[in-house]
Amino acid sequence: MPPKKKNGKVAPPPPVATWTFLTNHSHILLCLAADNSLRVRDLADKVGITERAVLKILGELESGGVIERERDGRRNRYHIRRHVPLRHPIEQHRCVGDLIAAVHGGRHS
Repeated sequence: MPPKKKNGKVAPPPPVATWTFLTNHSHILLCLAADNSLRVRDLADKVGITERAVLKILGELESGGVIERERDGRRNRYHIRRHVPLRHPIEQHRCVGDLIAAVHGGRHS
């Protein structure tokens, strides 16, 4: 489709959205649902945040009872507790597993 013209000039492209519908906590959780052995570095790259931010989020998810960390040799494996309710009053009638299913469908265990 050719660029739209306004007053004889080519209109600039629409601005790229800088926000997302889900939080970084959700993004980390969804990444772990796809691969529970991702390294902190891999999570940081996928989500687009620092490794330090990933470590903080993993700690918060673990202390909130949403994930459990298991040491597997030199790596960690994260187990998601899918039955845990979501935290905000608007969504607390749903659980973590519902969020994962909404994004990943039946593709991930």
